[in-house]
Amino acid sequence: MLIVFVRTFIIYAVVVVLMRLMGKRQIGQLEPYELVVAVMIAELAAIPMEDKAIPLVHGLIPIFTLFFIQVCISYINMKSLWFRSFMDGSPSIVIRNGKIDIDELAKARYNINELLEQLRTKGYANIADVEFAILETSGNLSVIPKSQKRPLTPADLHIDTGYEGLPLPLVLDGTIQRDNLSDAGLTVDWLVSELAKLGIDDVNEVFFASLDTQGNLFYQTRKER
Repeated sequence: MLIVFVRTFIIYAVVVVLMRLMGKRQIGQLEPYELVVAVMIAELAAIPMEDKAIPLVHGLIPIFTLFFIQVCISYINMKSLWFRSFMDGSPSIVIRNGKIDIDELAKARYNINELLEQLRTKGYANIADVEFAILETSGNLSVIPKSQKRPLTPADLHIDTGYEGLPLPLVLDGTIQRDNLSDAGLTVDWLVSELAKLGIDDVNEVFFASLDTQGNLFYQTRKER
């Protein structure tokens, strides 16, 4: 029983690390060759876990081989446009200038019901509101609405909103994020001092705290559920 536990733990750890090294794409964003590698790794990982008679190394070698192939293909993809087009394909413009491209739908083997469904999930119930719809190589549908149907933005109203940037998390679940403090040119003493002004004497009481680009400190304690 202990041997099975150890073998399973080792295979699980190896697969998780390799999948992490292969990139950050979600399952729905995988290219066909990436999906094949993921499925094959899952199958190969299950074999030595189910059969103790198979040496563990015989299960790990094919997994590492697939990982090596995946890394090589990804590297060549970055360097060669032709190879990228061959492996990933190219996006299909299924709605062009407000008109459905029937031939392009047929090439992509994408029917009108699927197109309407994807448009609805993107918030476009009326196909007449769409200027372009592009079926990406990952299978996702990108939608560009007609200019009259786009939401108003501050730029449309000639309003200068200024720069916002991203808030920096300073405390996550009671743990001070020292790297983020350093990026902001601040110190732990500064954070402790600011929290003390707000009546918080112990950083462990803070569930979350962040600093925006205007210098405003947002925080929430564990008691504020």
